[in-house]
Amino acid sequence: MTTLKLFETRQVRSLWDAEREAWFFSIVDVVAVLTDSADATAYWRKLKQRLKAEGNETVTNCHGLRMQAQDGKMRLTDVADTEQLLRLVQSSRDLFGKD
Repeated sequence: MTTLKLFETRQVRSLWDAEREAWFFSIVDVVAVLTDSADATAYWRKLKQRLKAEGNETVTNCHGLRMQAQDGKMRLTDVADTEQLLRLVQSSRDLFGKD
């Protein structure tokens, strides 16, 4: 089941994995909500690079799922479950900064 979650006026793409019994959320969408970045994709790419360099295991465990992009096409998107998202937020004070 794919659905959109609304956070104020922003959409966060999410996907229910019945086999794992877990929700997965688009990390780029969450980054956009938390940072109000003009380019959340670039922000996430840079943040992911920094976290990997620091040896952050949470970012290593994030994987890609196909989700519908704004252009309507199904694209591979970095996703995280609720626990992974919370760990990413906790491990990255940069996540709350501005570009």
